[in-house]
Amino acid sequence: MRLTLLSLPLTVLTTLAGLLLAGCGRSDAPAGKTAREAAPVTLGFLVKQPEEPWFQLEWKFAEQAAQDLGFRLVRIGATDGEKVLAGIDSLAAAGAKGLVICTPDTRLGPAIAAKTKAAGMKLIAVDDQFVGTDGKPMTAVHYLGISAAKIGETVGQTLAAEMKKRGWTAADTGVCVASFDELATARERTDGAIRALTAAGLPERVFFRAPMRTPDIPGSFDAVTTLLTRQGAVRNWLVCGFNDNAVLGAVRALEGAGIGADRAVAVGINGTDCITELEKPRPTAFLGSMLLSAKEHGYRTCEMMFRWIRDGVEPPLETRTTGVLITRENFRQVLREQGVRE
Repeated sequence: MRLTLLSLPLTVLTTLAGLLLAGCGRSDAPAGKTAREAAPVTLGFLVKQPEEPWFQLEWKFAEQAAQDLGFRLVRIGATDGEKVLAGIDSLAAAGAKGLVICTPDTRLGPAIAAKTKAAGMKLIAVDDQFVGTDGKPMTAVHYLGISAAKIGETVGQTLAAEMKKRGWTAADTGVCVASFDELATARERTDGAIRALTAAGLPERVFFRAPMRTPDIPGSFDAVTTLLTRQGAVRNWLVCGFNDNAVLGAVRALEGAGIGADRAVAVGINGTDCITELEKPRPTAFLGSMLLSAKEHGYRTCEMMFRWIRDGVEPPLETRTTGVLITRENFRQVLREQGVRE
């Protein structure tokens, strides 16, 4: 039911050429229908970081949707704009009717929307919302993503509760914000955490941003290491970031500065990149993470797209998902319930 494409453009062209040939070679089409009309609907699912666990899970659930609903799934890993546009061309040549995409650059939104429209393909953006030439979200493009602000607020509330539990005060506590403001959804998450912590009574002076140059563990590690050098007087730390890797990089930086679980508490977002951390025999400063629903993002987007194409049922322009807090105590059970682990 699926085709797997992990590189572009050569692999996409080669694989989809085979799909076209296979479709053209069919001789068992029902009377009155062409081979293409008789063939299953073909959908593309493109992600920006195919090696990341989150996107692997999205693909896993997209494949499940393909099996359940009876469409062909073409998986594409595209790490830059050139590969995205080449992938769309190849999907169009193969007769694909729809594309679900997490683009490597949200500013490609106008180009992606124009290209899919010209090809007669329906379009749903997932995870990261497209940004128009005016710098604002493209609300006319169908989108399924997390409720970033609310999830960030839950992170902040969790940190505030843990601070209270430990008896820390604002006088001896700092808030490390591992930030990547270039991405709108990342900014919404950290801003939400800051709002919740502020509402819990923490003054502005205890918040310290660590701007990351790259959205990964090394980028966070470097940014937070620099912050800790400048703020050596802070005894206890609360840590938030826009995803698990941002928070994990901060935890590693804190450990490098001699600050462990007794003086720091951190909460991530995603819940898929932190499992190894939660499995460690000795607890680290990483308290837990807001597990997002990869099944919603992978299965549901494909289901909405398929119903839209086959039945003419257009999905809402905007769909938002939420998360559930996982910790060392409950993560195994929750991961099973969410279909992340058997």
